[in-house]
Parts: sequence; structure tokens; C-alpha cells
Amino acid sequence: MAAILIGLVIGLSWLGSVALWLTRDGNPRLQHTLAVAFSSAAGVASLVLIPFASAEIAVSIPMGRYFGDLTFTADGLAVALTAIACVIGSLAVIFSVDYMHGEEQLGRYYAFVLLFIGAMAGLVLSGNLLFMFFFWEITALCSYALISFYNDDPKAVAGGIKALIITQVGGVGLLAGALTSYAVLGSYQVSDLISKVGTIPAGLLNVVAFGFLIAAAAKSAQFPFHTWLPDAMEAPTPISALIHAATMVNAGVYLLARFYPAFAQVPGWTLAVTGVGLVSALITAFMALTATDLKRALAYSTVSQLGYMVYAIGVGGVFASQFHLLSHAVFKALLFLSAGAVIHAAGTRDMMRMGALGKQMPFVRNVFLLGALALAGLPIFNGFWSKELILETGLNGGPFWAYVGMVLVAGMTAFYTFRMTWLVFFGEAREALHAHDAGNAMKASLGLLAVGTLTTWLLAGPFGEMLRETLPFHSIHSLNLSELANEIFTAPATYVALTVVALGLVIFWIVRKQATGRTEAWTDVLSRESFGFDWLNRQVAGGTVRFASVLQKTQTGVLSWNVVGILAALLAVLIFLVWSA
Repeated sequence: MAAILIGLVIGLSWLGSVALWLTRDGNPRLQHTLAVAFSSAAGVASLVLIPFASAEIAVSIPMGRYFGDLTFTADGLAVALTAIACVIGSLAVIFSVDYMHGEEQLGRYYAFVLLFIGAMAGLVLSGNLLFMFFFWEITALCSYALISFYNDDPKAVAGGIKALIITQVGGVGLLAGALTSYAVLGSYQVSDLISKVGTIPAGLLNVVAFGFLIAAAAKSAQFPFHTWLPDAMEAPTPISALIHAATMVNAGVYLLARFYPAFAQVPGWTLAVTGVGLVSALITAFMALTATDLKRALAYSTVSQLGYMVYAIGVGGVFASQFHLLSHAVFKALLFLSAGAVIHAAGTRDMMRMGALGKQMPFVRNVFLLGALALAGLPIFNGFWSKELILETGLNGGPFWAYVGMVLVAGMTAFYTFRMTWLVFFGEAREALHAHDAGNAMKASLGLLAVGTLTTWLLAGPFGEMLRETLPFHSIHSLNLSELANEIFTAPATYVALTVVALGLVIFWIVRKQATGRTEAWTDVLSRESFGFDWLNRQVAGGTVRFASVLQKTQTGVLSWNVVGILAALLAVLIFLVWSA
């Protein structure tokens, strides 16, 4: 049964993608209907797959000696991320019925959305590293195509290219790790890498472990690859929700969680993972403090929250990391789609032009507030439970300095979250924006996500037990609901974190009147330049272009010289091989 459901999850998404690509743009009603039908069907199939979670291989297709078997495994980690991708993806599609009303090229838009959803499902379900890389690259293609959807906007095209180039660094890391593993084990199977890691020489294991860390950091926009995600905000807002909550950025965190048992004993690896998560969370929380673009502020928040998940894996909290991934997927999709409703109605992303929109958009205000409370980590919302579990795990299993940094991020998160909420929905109107509340399709998606923000923490027990039973090498310590509540509310770390969160709220309340109308400060410049990393990106790009222009001189266009060059290179390789032998 699991094999059939895996086929339906990926097949329905990709079949819908083909159908929508072939559908003419003159019939938007049909395009909306097909997109909602196929995405919803894939979402239902992903939920039905959950009870069939197992550590056993569900699908195995021989692909020859060089590729190995194409396998799919529906263990707890895979089915959880599949459900997140498909269900939240389908809600983003439903939201798009209103948001993309009247837009051109709907066929292209929905085709890439469904291809994206199917590729993410294939990535997490794949049991073969080479085919995992195949799905990994399809998600990169889809993100580029959707970020650049408004291809007459130079900023959108630049954002898509930037995302594609930076995430390709991660693709190189994943491929290098996969090929190195194959060279030693003679197999691309994920299970072989985890179970036979002891047979890999230490030097080569370092290549695999840190190659995968580079892949994860680039894909999940973690330091030092964090600059692409804010620029991806030129995409339509449902795509922003899809990338931030359901697909692209979750892939890197998944990769670290999947291979944690294999790399945990590699010298320096867990410390590097912890450090990447901490630095990412800190610098992007700082950048969110002064952001004026609503979507970019949420983008900085995403990188920061992903930093929490990466940090959790570094300190050994795989369950805490994946529990927060689930919570974040729900409340961040709610926040992004709510922001989309605001932007769609008000016609601007600039929070400095907003204010008091809650009077005109009461439904959107209320659901956004629920998402904001979850992001800030206040009881009883889902973000509170998973974030506190991460902090407690970090205090018990990680370096104390890193724990202090993450607690500081919790206070910063509370500050910028309520700053966003205040600037958009409360206070005084700074411009006469004639906004209106969300449409019915938007309300349907937002309402379901709001319910999820209040309730998904109740799944902690079954979710942890599913991971424990189907991930034998991860040594998952699962907690039922009462144990979770007891552990969190009896831990002093919880009250330390809540005190810091409350302090962040108090500081915001004191300075809220200075949140508007101020002149640009050095902190704004530092944030806009991503702590200098955008400058570094420009230098690397410029150097690459200059180097390529030098190499252009070797392209004479004369066939005979090209043949001479090929033969000379072949001769050099043969001489090297003979000399090495």
C-alpha cells in the first residue's frame, strides 16, 4: 500500500504539472480547478501515507550497475516532510485562486508549483543518494522559475538567478558527498551509508559529512549562504510561503537530520552544525529588527528559525528539530499567506506606509496575530512547545555559549515579530490605503493554518513515536503529551526563555513610537548588505565574469584548433594516469 501511495503523491503532482503546462491560458477557471484538484489529491495521499510509515524499503526499481536501485522509503522522517510539502503546498494553491486572479501565464505558474511539490516529496522519500540529488536539483529549478515568475521585473529575475547560483554550491556539496560515499561503499543507498559508515576511511568521511553540511547550509539559506532567501521575495507571495514553509529550505534541515547518525562522530561536525545554526539565527534576527519590507522581514525570520532547527541537530536534538520544522511550517505559511493578503489588498510591501490595517482586514489581522504569537514562542501556540524543547535540548546537550546565543535570539524574535504586527495592523494609519479583507479562497487556507497553529503541538507524542519506531539508528527520545508538558514546564530554562521573550516585548512597547518616521541608521545599512555578504557575492560574481572573459580568448571558433585542444587535454590526462600508475 505504501508503494501505491508514494506513486500517487509524486505522480499526481507531476501529472497535474503536465496537465497545467498543456492547458491554454485563455481558460483560468479550468487552470485554477485543475491545480486545486491535483494538489489536494496529492495532499490527501500524503496524509493517508502516514499510518504506513516503516523503516522498510517500499519501492525498489533496478536501474543498472552504475545507478543502483531507485528506492523509496516511507519512514517517519520522510512521510512527515512529504505531508508538510503536499498539504501546505495545496493550501498555497487554494490561496492562489484569489491571489493570482487576473494574472497571465497561470499554466506556467501552477505547472512549476506542482512540479515543485512532487520533487520535494521525491527528495525526502528517496532512498538512493543519486536520485535524491536528481530531485534536489529539480527543486532548485522550480525555485528559480517561480522566484523569476514575473520575468519582466529585473529584480525578480536577479533574485531567481541568485537563488539558483547559491543553491548550486549546495548541489556540488551533495554530489561530492554522494560520489565519495559510492566510491567506498559501492552503493548509493542511504541506508548503506548510515549502517556502514564505520567502513569509510576518516578522511573520506570528512568529505562526505562536510559536503552534506555545505549542501544543507546552501539549500536552507544558512550562514554563509543566507543572502539568497530575502531576494527571493520578488516571487508571488504564495510561492514565498511554499519555499519558506513547505519545500526548498526544509530540504537542508532534512539532509542534516537524515544523516545525523552517520556524521555525529566526525570530529568537529556537530560543533560546525551548531555554529552555523547559531550564527544564522543571530544575524538574521538582527536584520529583521529594522526591516521595512514585510516579506523580507518574514524571510529573515525564516532563516533565523531554520537556524534553530540546525542548532538543534548540532546538539543532538533530532526530534526537537523536526518538531519545530512541523510547527514552523504551519505558522510561517500562515504568516506569509496573511502577508500576501495584506499586499494584495494594500498594494504595497512597505510597512512604513501601512498602519491600522486591522480595522479594514479583521480576519487577516486575527490569523496573522495567531501566527505572530507562535513565532514569538508564547504559550500555548505550537511554536512555544517546539522552541522550548530545542532550547532545553541545547542547554543539556550543547555548549552553554551557544544556548545563551539562542535565548538571545528568542528575545529578538519577540521584538521584531510584534514590531511587524504593530506596523501593519495597529497604531495610526500612515497612508490612506484602501484595503479589504481576504477573499473566500484565501480565508479557507488561512483558517486551516490558524487551526494548525493552535493544535499541531498535540501531535508531539505520535510524531515522536513514529520517528522512534522507523529511525532505528537515530536513537530518538520521544515524549508523549503529558511528558512533554511536564518536561517543559518544570525546566528552569523555559522560564529563562519566557523572561527574555517578555523583555523583548517590553522593549518593543517602550520604543514602538520610534518605529516609524526615523532616518536610516548604520544598522539598516548593515542589514541591507547582509553583514557584508552581499558585497562579497558581488565580488565573486564580478571576478567570475572577468575570468570568463579571459577564457573567451581560447574560443577561436576554428574547429581544427578545438580538436587540437581536446587531443592535448586527453594526452595530458593519459600521461598523468600512466605516471600515477
